[in-house]
Amino acid sequence: MPVIKIKDIAWGRLRSPSIDQQEEFLTDFGMAKAARTSNALYMRGTDPTHHLHITEQGEPGVIGWAYYANAEEDLDKISRVEGASKIEPIDEPGGGKRVRLTDPNGFQIEVVWGIEKVDALPVQKIELNRGSDKYRRSGTLTRLKNRPSQVKRIGHSVILSTNLKGSLAWYRENFGLISSDDIYAGKPDNIIASLNRADRGDEYVDHHILFAWQSDHIGLNHFSFEVEDIDDVLLGHDYLVAKKKYEHMWGVGRHELGAQVFDYWCDPWGRVHEHWTDTDVLNVANGSNLAPVTDLRAQWGDDTPQKFKNYGIR
Repeated sequence: MPVIKIKDIAWGRLRSPSIDQQEEFLTDFGMAKAARTSNALYMRGTDPTHHLHITEQGEPGVIGWAYYANAEEDLDKISRVEGASKIEPIDEPGGGKRVRLTDPNGFQIEVVWGIEKVDALPVQKIELNRGSDKYRRSGTLTRLKNRPSQVKRIGHSVILSTNLKGSLAWYRENFGLISSDDIYAGKPDNIIASLNRADRGDEYVDHHILFAWQSDHIGLNHFSFEVEDIDDVLLGHDYLVAKKKYEHMWGVGRHELGAQVFDYWCDPWGRVHEHWTDTDVLNVANGSNLAPVTDLRAQWGDDTPQKFKNYGIR
């Protein structure tokens, strides 16, 4: 029985030497500023959550990420885990309470409750005429303008670990994560990576909230952010290409495991941020799957770049 079952991922937390540059990148990526202090930046999406990305002033680095607790009493439960902080007020925009832990890889994990809600932002939604249903937008014209993607929410984090088995046990035992796909190389008992989702019982959730794989070093591979639809992914891609100032890592394509349509971009310090849409959604009844490493591929789009296969920044 896990200590608690987390509800969802709340935000990623980075450190950057220039808050101005970070804000420019994240705005071009499709986020909006929620708040800015003398030493930190808080960016939001279109959903009514206060923020989904935090950047602290300082040397480039990855601090960690946060999960929403399902109930306030979960903070008390998780605070009893060895090495956890006491319940503390969050002295940052959005407020709330948190417990801080350190995962086996040295990342700071926050479990949070009571974060301020804000009004949702307007979203352009595009009705699609499909081959089998071509009259869904009869009499209307679709004319898309050049713009960034519309980031809705944060979806997952992906990490490299030198102790995959220990890391998975820590996340599953403390936060109730369920394996969606354990990935093996060679023999089925040689697990080299794992995609894990939140356990919200019969409620359907994203295919994965944490993806971890075995490596010779520790690092964040990427933070992932959901956007409105496939047009949104492609509009954002073209917008960032036209900027001619950001490194494109991989995409556009559709994953095999999870099935997201994806596009990956680096911020000015090499931290990868993913746009995605249209993921598989599962509930507890779907159980877990064992998949060969060959399933870590794109169903369409370019093959995984060699640089991305073992990419991780700490």
